[in-house]
Amino acid sequence: MSSTPELIRIGTRAAPMATFQAEQVAALIRKHAPDTRTEIVTHTTEADKWQGDLARLGGKGLFTKAIDEKLQRGQVDVAVHCMKDVPGDQPLPEGLIFGAYLPREDVHDVVLFPNGSDHSSLEHLPPGAVVASSAVRRKAQILRDRPDLQVERVRGLVGSRVERLDKGAHGWSAMVLSMAGLRRLGLEGRAEQVLSLEEMLPAVGAGVIGVECRRDDGPVLGVLQQINDEKTMKELTAERVMLHGLRGHCNSPIAGRPLRHRPRRAARLAWHGLQP
Repeated sequence: MSSTPELIRIGTRAAPMATFQAEQVAALIRKHAPDTRTEIVTHTTEADKWQGDLARLGGKGLFTKAIDEKLQRGQVDVAVHCMKDVPGDQPLPEGLIFGAYLPREDVHDVVLFPNGSDHSSLEHLPPGAVVASSAVRRKAQILRDRPDLQVERVRGLVGSRVERLDKGAHGWSAMVLSMAGLRRLGLEGRAEQVLSLEEMLPAVGAGVIGVECRRDDGPVLGVLQQINDEKTMKELTAERVMLHGLRGHCNSPIAGRPLRHRPRRAARLAWHGLQP
């Protein structure tokens, strides 16, 4: 039987939202393994430093690559990732597996407007208005319903994006972000419009925090199994099988969510390949 580790070092990006997620994982580890200490090890990734289009650097996988390398080298014991940032078109790094998924958070996308704006929904924006968004998935779905709008790609930390929206320097009339991300930063009050799942299907892995470890690290894997949420794991597995089958990457306008088929109580998956 595997012994409980004395210390688990948690690798994460240095961004505020990422460290908040790592702290959630640390709290769960301490709850289920009270004799285990935790230490959060932060790292500023190449993707965090780059302000251009991520596709030019190799995609959203750059958010996870450096942390995974630290895990492979034994510099940390687990890595915490937003599952929507984990590439679906390539296998996990050699020797690594996801040992736990935290309970899924809100998957809805929401619309923010600059402070003092007269608008409160995408529907009422005038033709030609500019909407800021970081995802081609969102762009595809916004333009499906409002082809008269302009969607401009935006990068950077969520807090700084909201500040730029309020300053009005880019002429943005609105911005689309995830509710889960805003809540992690205490900014959920800025959400003026919550988009229904019919209006905006979520990203694969939306609202899910995954905890990765080395496959052969039995003691750590044993702790992670105690904090794993089975329902989230089943949903996420189905979604990522779909994403992998479609060879989805950071520039793929793919959205998916699990649906419940009540008579048989079985999960099925709705997927949409959305053209921008």
